[in-house]
Amino acid sequence: MSNAPLMPKATAVWLVDNTALTFDQVADFTKMHPLEVRAIADGDAAQGIKGMDPISTGQLTREEIEKGERDPNYRLRLQESKVVLPPQPKRKGPRYTPVSRRHERPSAILWLVRNHPELKDAQIMRLVGTTKTTIASVRDRTHWNAQTLTPMDPVTLGLCSQIELDFEVQRAAKEKPLDANYSGATLLPASETTRKDEYEPAGRDEDDLNVDAVFAKLKTIGGKKHDEDEE
Repeated sequence: MSNAPLMPKATAVWLVDNTALTFDQVADFTKMHPLEVRAIADGDAAQGIKGMDPISTGQLTREEIEKGERDPNYRLRLQESKVVLPPQPKRKGPRYTPVSRRHERPSAILWLVRNHPELKDAQIMRLVGTTKTTIASVRDRTHWNAQTLTPMDPVTLGLCSQIELDFEVQRAAKEKPLDANYSGATLLPASETTRKDEYEPAGRDEDDLNVDAVFAKLKTIGGKKHDEDEE
């Protein structure tokens, strides 16, 4: 079988000391490396570990050990447990939070409210293990310690796992899909951003380009200057 026995190293110590099984057989049964079993036999490993009898624990039978001792190629089979454990009932109600971390729940609630507003109160209760009254007081800023609360990730605080948080966020996203008709602010199309405004420079007056008028004015200025020099 692929399952390893209880306390495999202690079981290997007992099998090495009390049976004639080969190292490979012991290693295969305990799911250990053959060299590690050899080190146990040489006293280099598992020092101080008390051997555990797999027969007394119902994991192996004497007949199974004798088969292995007669045939070195035989592989021991782990006996199935005769004790049937009852199924664990599904936990209901809020998550249990250790006393040492209960004072950190309001900070985790504030983080969830700010970063994942789509989460329902029931989902926050499952993640953090709190009550609706506490969630409402943190959301409405009426909590007795609201002025000093700092948003903190509940995963970092150890109040829930990242897998549980992602599961609740995905569930909330499915229950509240985005509106397909949402017409919020969008980027302008390329035709608008790359359009060049047509610029037509104002035409110059014909008087500005009248060469005769320019020269006539220069002659007038030159004549006045010549008269002043003669005086």
